[in-house]
Amino acid sequence: MKKKMGIVLIVILLIIGSSTFYVLQQNSFDIVEQTIQIPSPEGQLTGILAMPKHASGKLGLVLFVHGDGPINASHNDGYKPLWERLAAHGYASLSLNKRGIDGSAGNWLDQSIDDRVEEAQQALAWARTQPMIDHTRIGAWGASQAGWVIPKLAGEEQLAFSILVSPAINWLSQGQYNTREQMKKEGYSEDDITARLAYEQQVNALLKNKAPYEKYVKTAHQGEMMSQERWAFVSKNFLSDAAGDLANFRSPVLLLLGEDDIHIDVKETEQVYREGVAPSLLTVAVFPNTEHSMLSTSTADSELKATFISLFAPRKITVSEYMNQIELFIKQLP
Repeated sequence: MKKKMGIVLIVILLIIGSSTFYVLQQNSFDIVEQTIQIPSPEGQLTGILAMPKHASGKLGLVLFVHGDGPINASHNDGYKPLWERLAAHGYASLSLNKRGIDGSAGNWLDQSIDDRVEEAQQALAWARTQPMIDHTRIGAWGASQAGWVIPKLAGEEQLAFSILVSPAINWLSQGQYNTREQMKKEGYSEDDITARLAYEQQVNALLKNKAPYEKYVKTAHQGEMMSQERWAFVSKNFLSDAAGDLANFRSPVLLLLGEDDIHIDVKETEQVYREGVAPSLLTVAVFPNTEHSMLSTSTADSELKATFISLFAPRKITVSEYMNQIELFIKQLP
């Protein structure tokens, strides 16, 4: 009996060891990551420069511009599969920690969209000092709130290309759309949705009237109250609208959307981009059964499934056509 138990234990240990090795192997990417520091008037910025392991000649560069939230440079390793794909085609990836995260000075909640544009410019200025970077092949990738940053950046910098993933257009209309779609998905009645939208209109009225936080607190629903820092952030940015900035694009633009996105109105976003960006510059891809972060809807709706894929097959966490489309776009650039 003891001998049999010993064999079982050995088998269990072998399985655990093999699984650990497999996970480590799957989460090892064919890139070299360099920790960087960029001085700025607002304090040091930190981040990662991810480069091909074996590169000859100069590299193109993709600047990563984050969406909302306290995001670190690798987005908790979520960017690494794309960094690897870009590296295979001769591109380095530059991504900063948001302010207040992993050594970047300040607080991202203190930033306006214009502050984020200025920060992106500081990153590009630093990149152009790096001898391995080809100045003529520097572009930007951005998701969600980056939809307000990159079009403005394109008006200030000579970008070789831009990749927009589920980009925001109008803060206020996007918020209403998200509320309605999220509540519909969760099974709320039309009366419940109408009541919630009316409450949000009250909050928006306070924002438009530049109400102090204390006045908002008296209106806010218990359990849903923004922190004072978040209120300040929203107050600075709630009038954001990218539509007027899309004419700034003077180089190829790739717009990537998921049909099942409940955060932005996909049809409206595509229409606004087609109206605002020169047709000769714009490529649009809309993926079925795909949500805001380019995950399949079934993956996004299951925390267990998403965690399993992230551990055992991180290169497959997004829908396959997402990175395939980026790869095709990059290969076709002049």
